[in-house]
Amino acid sequence: MVVSKAWTLRQHFQGFPKASDFHLREETLPQPKNGQVLLEAVFLSVDPYMRPYSQTMMKEGDVMIGSQVAKVIQSYNPSFPVGCHVVSDCGWRSHWVCDGAELTPVLPDWPQDIPLSLALGAIGMPGLTALYGLEEVCEIKKGETLLVNAAAGAVGSVVGQIAKIKGCRVVGCAGTDTKVSYLKELGFDQVFNYKTATSLEESLREAAPHGYDCYFENVGGKFSSVVMPQMREYGRIAVCGSISMYNDTTPQTGILSTPQTVILQHTVQHHTTDRYTVHTTDGYTVHTTDGYTVHTTDGYTVHTTDGYTVHTTDGYTVHTTDGYT
Repeated sequence: MVVSKAWTLRQHFQGFPKASDFHLREETLPQPKNGQVLLEAVFLSVDPYMRPYSQTMMKEGDVMIGSQVAKVIQSYNPSFPVGCHVVSDCGWRSHWVCDGAELTPVLPDWPQDIPLSLALGAIGMPGLTALYGLEEVCEIKKGETLLVNAAAGAVGSVVGQIAKIKGCRVVGCAGTDTKVSYLKELGFDQVFNYKTATSLEESLREAAPHGYDCYFENVGGKFSSVVMPQMREYGRIAVCGSISMYNDTTPQTGILSTPQTVILQHTVQHHTTDRYTVHTTDGYTVHTTDGYTVHTTDGYTVHTTDGYTVHTTDGYTVHTTDGYT
């Protein structure tokens, strides 16, 4: 028998999550049966979506939702031999027994100099979120101008670099000068710190005087209200998240669209990765419909806090920072 440690939701979050909202418990797992495997966690994901999703997907006392990279340490399933690594959605727990139905194998020839944690980043859910938002929702085209907020985050930094590869002009914003410098290193055309900007409206207009064709929305709230009037005709908005609102105790209200949205026939669409089919033949290499392949290579930095590793990656060349902070 294996004793697993699991972080559970002691109580639903009110405002910013607190340590007292969580409880660490132990649970004894059964011996794996025929067709099952025993997993041992290597990396756990800590993602912004967990904050709002926990309100609707979890009861108090449930194990915290989330993905993990895990190692198979005992197996009665030939598809997952001992020693292989997988991505699992079994939440914040150290060990788990399952039948393998929901497991995704990590590439068996994963490069030794690249952390396995990147299967939770650029070549995992955040990278796919960026890819599908740009290609399926925005249908981005060469020569267009894209705006992405929370641009130094796990999704935003991927968005900007894919858009550059596609031949677009990319404007990004972030909340610290360090992140602004990072985005410039990644090749963003225009970047500004929204916290120190005198006027968000003027900063956006200065960065793209002729407006924006596409807007990748990660922040929500008042930011969106400022962006909407600057969208061009037939502009497309991919709504990925609204991180500025996740910890609100009182829901924000206000005008998030404008008459221009109707007149200029903007398209606004929310998206998550489970809506789209992942075209894969070799684990987490992503083959897209237009023929280019997402690969991660070198050039990353890892930020670790209290045993949890937080990753922000760019999706092509891997740059890892603390974009979830």
